[in-house]
Amino acid sequence: MTASGANTVKLPEIKLVDKYKRRLDYLRISVTDRCNMQCIYCMPNERIQKLLCSEILSYEEMLKIAKIFVKLGISKIRVTGGEPLVRKGVCDFLMKIGCLDGVSDLSITTNGILLKEKIEKIKAAGIKRLNISMDTLKKYKFKSITGIDAFDGVWESIMTAHAMGFYPIKLNVVVLSGINDDELVDFAKLTFTYPFHIRFIEYMPIGTSQLTSRQLFAPEIKSIISSIGRLNPVERNQFDGPAQRFKFENAKGEIGFIRPISEHFCDSCNRLRLTASGKLKTCLLSDVETDLKTPLRNGCSDNELAGIILGAIYDKPFEHPLASKFASVISGHMSNIGG
Repeated sequence: MTASGANTVKLPEIKLVDKYKRRLDYLRISVTDRCNMQCIYCMPNERIQKLLCSEILSYEEMLKIAKIFVKLGISKIRVTGGEPLVRKGVCDFLMKIGCLDGVSDLSITTNGILLKEKIEKIKAAGIKRLNISMDTLKKYKFKSITGIDAFDGVWESIMTAHAMGFYPIKLNVVVLSGINDDELVDFAKLTFTYPFHIRFIEYMPIGTSQLTSRQLFAPEIKSIISSIGRLNPVERNQFDGPAQRFKFENAKGEIGFIRPISEHFCDSCNRLRLTASGKLKTCLLSDVETDLKTPLRNGCSDNELAGIILGAIYDKPFEHPLASKFASVISGHMSNIGG
């Protein structure tokens, strides 16, 4: 469907489908490009310029755009950053997003530093699932990876969330050769004690990060942790993302492998991203963006904005550059994309 044709159709009747017939129902909203960590795989070697306050969408603008997306068929929303909890008022924003008719699944990705102090409001907003970045279980190593000595606080936040009944709690582990690959079994063993979902994520080389070590791919990771038991496949459900899910026998939790490089999931990708600066990214690992902020601030109607969105979605690429046989470098930085 073309953008011009979209303006003549009532929004609730439109469905988000791209030219490859992929149904898009998942929107990630980055509320800020700021972060209180400086992870070595996320932050570039050079200093990057932060957005001015005027360049960042207001919560009202984000909510307006989110409403249009939900009317177009988005049912799953994840709030991200940077680190989303560093932005003042984010819990009130979560509450408003959670009240949108049509949103069946709302979650947040956080590094956990500010989670404990905001967790009551997060739960009140209706969030039941949490994704928490946790790349090491060793306190001394935590600072070298993240740039901040905050292991105890993050682990306390995880335990608090567990005690409060959040489920599932997904611990996102970016696997880094020579840095945390000696802890893969330790992470896997957590699933015997806690009902956590440990998600091993292949490192994605975006921009000019500080990381230079070789990549570890899911088959090698799976082989390493299989030393403690047989991994049995877990049946997928409607809220599953791209993770390939497994479970050890008698384990309380699960293991997941996210393979954006070794076995990309582009052919079934259902994701869209709204950056803090008001750009729509139809592919995380692509430099192509569509500006929604300028037309929004210029007073365009909901139907006009919907037309711009539909035009961008129709041209969503078939695969990301790193998956192509003509693989290219992605110039953006994970720290301000809102992955």
